[in-house]
Amino acid sequence: MKHRYLPMTDQDQADMLAVIGAKSIEDLFVDIPAAIRYNGVLPMSERMSEPELLKHMRALSDRNADFDRYTSFLGAGLYDHHIPVVLNHVISRSEFYTAYTPYQPEISQGELQAIFEFQSYICELTGMKVANASMYDGSTALAEAAALASGATKRSKIIVSRAVHPEAREILLTSAHGLGLEIIEIGCVNGVTDQAALAAAITDETAAVLLQSPNFFGCIEDVKAIEPKVHQHKALLVMSVNPLSLGLLESPGGIGADIVVGDAQPLGIPASLGGPTCGFFAVSEPLMRRIPGRIVGQTVDKDGKRGFVLTLQAREQHIRREKATSNICSNQALLALCASVYMSTMGKAGMQEAALLNVRKSHYAADRAAKGSLSLPFSAPFFNEFVVQLPEGTDINAVNRRLLAAGFIGGYDLGAAYPELQGCMLIAVTERRTKEEIDRFIDELEAIV
Repeated sequence: MKHRYLPMTDQDQADMLAVIGAKSIEDLFVDIPAAIRYNGVLPMSERMSEPELLKHMRALSDRNADFDRYTSFLGAGLYDHHIPVVLNHVISRSEFYTAYTPYQPEISQGELQAIFEFQSYICELTGMKVANASMYDGSTALAEAAALASGATKRSKIIVSRAVHPEAREILLTSAHGLGLEIIEIGCVNGVTDQAALAAAITDETAAVLLQSPNFFGCIEDVKAIEPKVHQHKALLVMSVNPLSLGLLESPGGIGADIVVGDAQPLGIPASLGGPTCGFFAVSEPLMRRIPGRIVGQTVDKDGKRGFVLTLQAREQHIRREKATSNICSNQALLALCASVYMSTMGKAGMQEAALLNVRKSHYAADRAAKGSLSLPFSAPFFNEFVVQLPEGTDINAVNRRLLAAGFIGGYDLGAAYPELQGCMLIAVTERRTKEEIDRFIDELEAIV
């Protein structure tokens, strides 16, 4: 069945071939040797009608274990948080939903103001002086922080805790290879960074120390104790944070961080089966001109009216490449708007209440787990994630399959990223979980193991 709205007709194809001087589509591939060209039929299904295709796609979609049909206790970087209903209404407005790079400020004031508000919220939340318009995600923001630290200090050694998200550390290693950075990993004790090993590793050649708090295990790092050791050697302190936790914890700027990054997903952004998300990046004032990406600034026009423009664009697309601080050329404007609407809707009191619910409910779940056949290998304070040790020899993948059959999305198998934590599961409990759901989950988990 051919539909008139499909863009390609036989005549269109013939016209385009005539313009470029080709007789057929085959002529476009004559430069590829016949010996290496695939001449068979690709293993694909037969063409489907529109109703058949819709039915097929719905069947594929139904195989996803989403948060609407399953109760999730999986975190490890993406969380099942409450999303206010008003949020989808605002971001679905066409002027936001279809907006692209606001190169022309005179016709992009709404988009620019939305980004400016996001920057302002991030500064207030993190206690930092300047924030950019957003990054692709929290992991790439961390890698950019390492690059900034190296450029600012003229040093090439980066120290990172093994309690930082393993995927973020992989991205850091990939980025470091191209930049010529040396990455030094510091191990953990009781679920937090080994402070003695960290102190011994910091030297006058260290560009930055990268920490995550709450870290990948959900534990809260003693950053106040670490900060003097970092700055004693004139290195920079980089913190990756869960923004929702800042509703309760002291701001990173208040405890001496030089660069603060993180993922805004907990702030009203759906997990969407893995993304996309939105990273944030904030710095102290001395590092302002080295910040990657773009920054929206507030100004006045010739008549004195408030307006917004792109400013401090220290990226390769706008200045000489050799002077650029980053090759990041975009930002997550729509998802940054999600975060802005979330913070505006929740307000300070709402953010504090949500953070407190995360703490109380996760601690209730941990206490319930510890009273049964499960154990807690770490005693460090935690936010909304904690680690449980399952009986020796337990196959966590098999456990999670049985939990899924019971209606639960189970925790993360830590043995996949930390060989020393075989048999340990990382469990996340957010404000959305009820006491009944927590009790049923722990009972089901204990029954399985």
